[in-house]
Amino acid sequence: MLDRFFGLKENGTTVRTEVMAGVTTFLTMAYIIFINPAILADAGMPKGSVFVATCLIAALGSLIMGLYANYPIAIAPGMGLNAYFSYVVVLSMGYTWQVALGAVFISGVCFMLVTIFRIRDAIVDGIPHSIRIAITVGIGLFLAIISLKNAGIVAASPATFVTMGDLHKPSVVLAVIGFFAVAALSVLEVKGALLLGILGVTALSFFFAGNAISSLVSLPPSISPTLFALDIPGALNAGILNVVLVFFLVELFDATGTLMGVARRAGLLKDGKMERLNKALLADSTSIFIGSMLGTSSSTAYLESASGVQEGGRTGLTAVTVAGLFLACLFLSPLAGSVPAYATAPALFYVACLMLRDLTELDWEDITEVIPAAVTALMMPFTYSIANGVAFGFISYAGLKLLTGRAREVKWIVWLIAAVFVFKYVYEGAAG
Repeated sequence: MLDRFFGLKENGTTVRTEVMAGVTTFLTMAYIIFINPAILADAGMPKGSVFVATCLIAALGSLIMGLYANYPIAIAPGMGLNAYFSYVVVLSMGYTWQVALGAVFISGVCFMLVTIFRIRDAIVDGIPHSIRIAITVGIGLFLAIISLKNAGIVAASPATFVTMGDLHKPSVVLAVIGFFAVAALSVLEVKGALLLGILGVTALSFFFAGNAISSLVSLPPSISPTLFALDIPGALNAGILNVVLVFFLVELFDATGTLMGVARRAGLLKDGKMERLNKALLADSTSIFIGSMLGTSSSTAYLESASGVQEGGRTGLTAVTVAGLFLACLFLSPLAGSVPAYATAPALFYVACLMLRDLTELDWEDITEVIPAAVTALMMPFTYSIANGVAFGFISYAGLKLLTGRAREVKWIVWLIAAVFVFKYVYEGAAG
């Protein structure tokens, strides 16, 4: 039954492979169930309720992605958007978190309408081949800086922005050991290499890094303080169009970039396109406005899904497995919380290294293609945003083609997207 529904044989995979891929993806993104409540709590939201909302929307979004779109891509509240929600919209601009949730709801509905009327298809079809490659590479670089930070190998520096971390910490040593273990096991073609690396480092952390677990099971907190607490009329009356626009644009390009990057890594693109992209986008947009009703900021496709893809995940069964694990976390939060960030970092860094090989597909003789691709890839980690990387990629692509007399090579949708992003940055600069 599973084979017929998900097309396991057709995609060259098995139930065991898909489940292990799902567990791997979950372990690399489980941090969100603890980080998201902490960030939104700074906006005054009840931490326990946000924890439940995070688990529920991650489970629901991943389930829709798996059963409806049949892609091995998980969904959960997005990092970056939750920080924008708390520290910019609420704490800086002064709106209540209920109004901010209303803005998320409106952006999710706009996202869904753009998807239903296939305006999104025109956007995706208009992405130049070089930019598509750059999105995958940029996601790899983004994964790299996230994983190195989580491992403690790189740290913040007031002089140079980033610098070497404390390599003498037990957690850093364990992360390095984990990376070599993952890489060696993968070369030896050991099934579940990434998962074994994560579990191995977690096990060692109890002996050498002071990791501990208080209990295995606990009852989830109440979700009632945030359930349907969003203020849609307030969001409409407050005139926060720019906030809705930012949510919408970031959701649009974060999701598109991640979906295409992970699908490309999994070999699921045909003629450079995702066959069921519209279904994947509907899963993404649905999770956004439902999440706002549950009580969390915007959800999106997770680039950590690349770790499950590396483990062999090729169908929606991987995402369904992730969904089941997020539901279990409602009761197993102490167990899920015992997997430290430095245990998942080696797996993410290994995947990041492999994602850089797509650079070989660029036409390095055509500077008007290579430079925008490089801008796209480099801006993602250096601005800590997939959406910013895509934005500057489109702007530089259109600008360079125009300045070199090759404007006719640029599709109309690229001009439109570039103009929208230029307007967005100019507006934000004027408002700031």
